[in-house]
Amino acid sequence: MASNAMAAFQVPVLDSNNFDNWSIKMKALLGAHDVWEVVEKGYTEPEDEATLSQPQKESLKDSRKRDKKALYLIYQALDDNGFEKVSSATSAKQAWEKLQTSYKGAEQVKKVRLQVLRGEFESLQMKGSESISDYFSRVLAVSNQLKRNGEKLEDVRIMEKILRSLDPKFEHIVVTIEETKNLEEISIEQLMGSLQAYEEKHKKRQGNDEQLLKTHVQPKKKEESFDNERSRYGRSRGRGRRRGHGRGCG
Repeated sequence: MASNAMAAFQVPVLDSNNFDNWSIKMKALLGAHDVWEVVEKGYTEPEDEATLSQPQKESLKDSRKRDKKALYLIYQALDDNGFEKVSSATSAKQAWEKLQTSYKGAEQVKKVRLQVLRGEFESLQMKGSESISDYFSRVLAVSNQLKRNGEKLEDVRIMEKILRSLDPKFEHIVVTIEETKNLEEISIEQLMGSLQAYEEKHKKRQGNDEQLLKTHVQPKKKEESFDNERSRYGRSRGRGRRRGHGRGCG
């Protein structure tokens, strides 16, 4: 039964570029197998197992079993290069820490990475051709990376950033939201919904304006065409009369 239950979950594969996302998925997987706690906190091997009471021995046996299960799941997620990094680990906790050190780097490297991500977050700006949905996805992708690297980023700050960096065509709705809504009382999803509704109205209004412009331009073109034809016809008749007059005189 245990092997069947384990097979029901697909183990995410770790590579050199996806540690953040991989670790989130692995935590969920290890939690589903009830072994994340032993990875996070580890367990203590006694110096002399013979001195333990029977309940303590049972508890130790269970901890060892869960640790081996967690370690096996971690091994399953690694390629040969990743396995070499943790092959010397004697516990799941130690293997996890080795992976963190190898793939996320030392504390100094993490600080530099945070600085880069902060700069990327602050420089985000909506493109003129970009939809609200696509822009929100871009902002949230950077925001999530910041959070995974230890940045305390509140939803209010994310929403304020979005409102500051929208395309100028959203200026009217931005002013309305800032004057009528408390960002601390709404969610990012609600903000996106409001902006998407405005976006649809803007597209519809723009379409109507273009259609109205076409209806104004087309009659004018027809009128110009008629005037040109009438002018040409007039010049033709004039030439005909002059030719006829000349023949009559002869």
